[in-house]
Amino acid sequence: METNDIFSQMTAQLKVFLQSMASYVSGLDFTKAADILLYNPREPLLFSSGAFLFVFLIFVTGYCCLRRKVDARLLFVTLFSYYFFYKSSGFYFLLLLVVTVSDFCLARKIAERKHPRLWLAASLLIDLGLLGYFKYTNFFAGMIAQMVGSNFQPWDIFLPVGISFYTFKTISYVVDVYRKKVEPMESLLDYAFYVSFFPTLLAGPITRATDFGPQIRKPLHVSREMFAQGVFFILIGLFKKAVISDYISQNFVDRIFDNPTLFSGGEVLLGLYGYCIQIYCDFSGYSDMAIGISLLLGFKIPMNFNAPLTADSMTDFWRRWHISLSTWIRDYVYIALGGNRKGTLHMYLNQMVAMTACGLWHGASLNFVVWGVLHGALVCLHKFWSQTVMRHDRHYHPAGIRRFVSVFITFHVLCFTWLFFRCKDFEGVWVMLRQMFTKFNPAVLPDVFVAYRYVFLLMAFALLTHWIPASWQNRCVRLLEKGGVVLSAVAVTVVIFIIMQVKSSDIQPFIYFQF
Repeated sequence: METNDIFSQMTAQLKVFLQSMASYVSGLDFTKAADILLYNPREPLLFSSGAFLFVFLIFVTGYCCLRRKVDARLLFVTLFSYYFFYKSSGFYFLLLLVVTVSDFCLARKIAERKHPRLWLAASLLIDLGLLGYFKYTNFFAGMIAQMVGSNFQPWDIFLPVGISFYTFKTISYVVDVYRKKVEPMESLLDYAFYVSFFPTLLAGPITRATDFGPQIRKPLHVSREMFAQGVFFILIGLFKKAVISDYISQNFVDRIFDNPTLFSGGEVLLGLYGYCIQIYCDFSGYSDMAIGISLLLGFKIPMNFNAPLTADSMTDFWRRWHISLSTWIRDYVYIALGGNRKGTLHMYLNQMVAMTACGLWHGASLNFVVWGVLHGALVCLHKFWSQTVMRHDRHYHPAGIRRFVSVFITFHVLCFTWLFFRCKDFEGVWVMLRQMFTKFNPAVLPDVFVAYRYVFLLMAFALLTHWIPASWQNRCVRLLEKGGVVLSAVAVTVVIFIIMQVKSSDIQPFIYFQF
């Protein structure tokens, strides 16, 4: 089939698809242009909102019209990406411009091989300096004030959405140029397109220039399979976020964590299970939608989650959870520190430093530091037991009953660590643990299951779908591909109908936007 025919069909399918999606609009008066054009901190453009679906319908029409004009199309997407960022962070989108221009110029200086370490240091100073100021100033100032006995009042510093994600993206590019893994981009437009690409801008996946760069100027081609995959991932992501995550959060999890002393220990434990599922569905839902939208635009983004709640160890968990971050930490922190090249002791130390940095990346508080330290210690413990004591290969996975026990233990250890992630302080962690271990009261659980039956049905559904074979997903994609626009429209309508039945009046922001 000719590329022109594919795009003609894709345009027609996109219009029908997005017109169906646009029916999912709530809480916005589209007769007022200001609702769409101007920054409103209470109404960011979220993938799961009607506003985004409406705007994306307009965007994709222009995108298809410019499919043969490479420079115009790249500029169009880049400008839309900056508008998308502006809708989430106001005029702090200028930070993205500063980082983009500075790293583009510094990477070219590094490639000239005249004082490359100096230019690399300058790039890291700018990137980490901006990230440190906006995200960690109050954290470190508060710690210093506490050590000297001073009363510290946090400064009013705005945290731009996505700063942790695009900073890591630009750092990986500059370091890869320094390591000679990638040539610096010739065009500032290409680099701005890569850094600001809106599907991955605010909450990842953290793409690498080595993967994304070669796709930028390729002839735009969206096959029927890519379109079907894009629709599938968008639908799955919407369902995870707007149905499972938001529903169990608002109707159960938030109630438990906000007032744990009002509930029995059994209910608190169920709330902890719920948060584990909530954060997975929330974040993986965003990643799925980002991947799906990218596919509709002709770009392939690596998967960011691989059934993480089926992990049989904490090491395995980090191979499945937020893969773009875990591999980034591995390549630019763990390996940069020496990895396992300097002996076993240094390997464990490097692992601890890397995971502590991972925890601090997630948030500027001691809770996140402890969360990172716990994960680092658990990964080191597993490596020691599996590779040193049991002498297993690093790719070893248990089978049969051993795998069941390993997954069961790993899931509960993971849930325990989420306490430090979700609770606002250590007192909250202690209260939750005290309720679970001293006031379990299993007699109330039957009534709880009845009262929150829809919550637990969604939780069970989310867990069970972890074990669905990948071949089933491929069959669904092939079915959408064969069914064409009619089946896609029906699938979209069904998902939107379900979302409308369970969603609240307010659009819930993605959890990882705070990082």
